Amino acid sequence: MFPAFGFGAQIPPSWQVSHEFPLNFKPANPFCAGVQGVVEAYRTCLPQVKLYGPTNFSPIINHVACFAQQALQQTTASQYFVLLIITDGVITDMDDTRSAIVNASRLPMSIIIVGVGGADFSAMQFLDGDDGHLRSQTGEAAVRDIVQFVPFRQFQNVSEW
Repeated sequence: MFPAFGFGAQIPPSWQVSHEFPLNFKPANPFCAGVQGVVEAYRTCLPQVKLYGPTNFSPIINHVACFAQQALQQTTASQYFVLLIITDGVITDMDDTRSAIVNASRLPMSIIIVGVGGADFSAMQFLDGDDGHLRSQTGEAAVRDIVQFVPFRQFQNVSEW
């Protein structure tokens, strides 16, 4: 079972912009059965929402970090969380996102950001931390590099590996 969330959309019935909502619209049970369940939830959700900026990552990172924090409370280290963010926009809450990533770097989680489309994704490269430790706005360093950025446009026409 995978919890699956969307962000950056106006959602029914109030059409308020949300930066973290369950793809199945069930806040108490955002889980989907396997990858196919996530795909089905996405396909069902997409026509029901209006994609809308700004592009804020920190709310969804903090939400998944809560799952990871709860996993630390268990007696066995049996859960690891991977947050997949697919975005076509330039990030608008960079300082909050940096802090969220630094805080999450202590938890059993990683973040994969896939940039789709032609936006300037240079900020995503910065979050990736491959060139050194990511730091929050206050200067606190990430314990480890938990972000991987993938610019989809560099791979979309690759026919063979």
